[in-house]
Order: sequence, then structure tokens, then C-alpha cells
Amino acid sequence: MEESALLKIKRGYLNEDFRFFHLKDKKSEEHTFHYHDFNKIVIFISGNATYVIEGKYYKLRPWDILFVGSNEVHKPIIDPNEYYERIIIWVNSNFLSNHSTEDSDLFTCFELAIKEKINLFRLSTDHLNVIRDTLFSLEKAIRDRDFGGKILQSAIFIQLIVYLNRLIFRTKIKKHEKDIQYDERIVNILTYVNENIDSDLSIDKIASRFYMNRYYLMHHFKDQTGYTLHNYILQKRLAKAAALIKKGLQTTYVSDQCGFKDYSSFVRAFKKSFGLPPKQYYKAIEELQHSYDEDSIEDRENE
Repeated sequence: MEESALLKIKRGYLNEDFRFFHLKDKKSEEHTFHYHDFNKIVIFISGNATYVIEGKYYKLRPWDILFVGSNEVHKPIIDPNEYYERIIIWVNSNFLSNHSTEDSDLFTCFELAIKEKINLFRLSTDHLNVIRDTLFSLEKAIRDRDFGGKILQSAIFIQLIVYLNRLIFRTKIKKHEKDIQYDERIVNILTYVNENIDSDLSIDKIASRFYMNRYYLMHHFKDQTGYTLHNYILQKRLAKAAALIKKGLQTTYVSDQCGFKDYSSFVRAFKKSFGLPPKQYYKAIEELQHSYDEDSIEDRENE
């Protein structure tokens, strides 16, 4: 297996239940549009930042929270002249599933963001202190190397997720905040693509369905999302394909379910994106998971 391909897979694969980052920096680099196979929570603390998620531009205020679901295309736009402070939490879907119950689905905060097409949650003053204190307790627990440290981390993180879901249930989502800018036609096209990823998504068909000139559509779509329409559809199909392959589904079935016209074109596109053909990719994921399990056992034995 090529080492570069394995490193690429590792960067996009979250072995842990969650990862916590508290960052403050000033960088001039421009971020590119990207997506992950895990969920992400962004808590903006200070600076001058706008987050673009699936065609919507969120102008952030201190302690705004963003819920970014797996495979949602996004990027931050950062003012390099100001320090940018934020907390970022990567969340493993399996962890949320394992700790959900029939009447308490911990995915709700991400699912509502996708359903309502709004990723921004703005805390009220009453709730800000509770969330802030919980985040700082979690950060402290992550640095703790004492007895039961990992158990404590998980407990506080679950407390945070439960509380965030409660707040979202109780709070009416504001879709027309002045700090949210987007083109409704483009957002509707993005929704249509994601809901029909296994269907014919030719540019002509989409242009006809949304009553737009195909050349205007292509230009305007890239201007709003950073992707060409063709490449956006391809990346969404590949992201879905990778998720299905990780579940152990047959690659020919995956190709069909993700809207590829023939299997060979699917294999070529998949290898170009992930560095490995689908079957080898599945084996690499298995090896990563196996090595993670062994590392976990070794860590426990060394404690």
C-alpha cells in the first residue's frame, strides 16, 4: 500500500470518540473548501471570521456555535489581521450512536442543522455561561492524566452534547438572521443534489429544473460554493461511496447507489480522490481500525 495514500486516509479518518482543539492564531493562509467523514462542532470565541457551509455564509459573533455534519462542504474565511480563537470538536458518529437512546438521539443537533438548512446556533446570555463552563471543564479533563481521565472526558462531552440538543429543541431556529447570507436558488440546488445523488444530475437537467441558463448556473454555482457543479456532485458521490464502503457493502452496489454510470469510471474517480481503489480502501480502513484497537489495548496495559 502506498504510504502517501495511507496518510491521506488517516487525515480524514477519526479513530477516537472525539477530538478537542482550542486554538488561537493569526494566519494569512487561505482555507480551501473541504469535508470530513466525521461531524464537527465549531465554537467561535474571538476574531473576524465567516464560515461558509453548503452555500451559506455565516458571519460569526463571539460564542456562536456551528454544527457541521459529516460530508458537508465548508471552509472558514479568516481576517489575517486579527487573532482567531475557536474551539473545534471532531465527533465520531459511532460514539453518538452508541450513547443515543430511543428517545434521545444525540445526532439531533446535526440532523436539525441539515433539515432546517441552518448550521448556526446563537446562544442566549442565560445559556452562555453553562456552555462555556462545560467546555472549560472538558478541556481541563482532556489534560488530566489521573485515574479515570478518559471516562471523565467522555462523561463531560456527553453532558455537553445533551445540553446542546436540549437548547436546540427549546429554541426556535432563526433562518433570517442578518449574519446569514446566501442565494436561495443555489441552496435549493445543493439540497436537490444531496437528495438525488443516485440519479441523473446532468448540468442541463439541473438548469432546466431550476429554470436557469446552464452557463449562468455553472458560473454562479462556483462563485457561491467554490466548486464547479460537476465537481461538487462528484465529491458528494465519492463521499457517500466511501461511507458505504466503510460499512462493508459490495463496491459494485456502491457504484450504482452513488449515481456512477459505469463501474470503471467509479473506480478511477475513487482512486484519484482517496489514493486507493475501493476494495483496497476498505482493507486500509480495516487495518486502521485494527491498529487503533491494538493501540488502545497497549495504552491500557501501560497505564
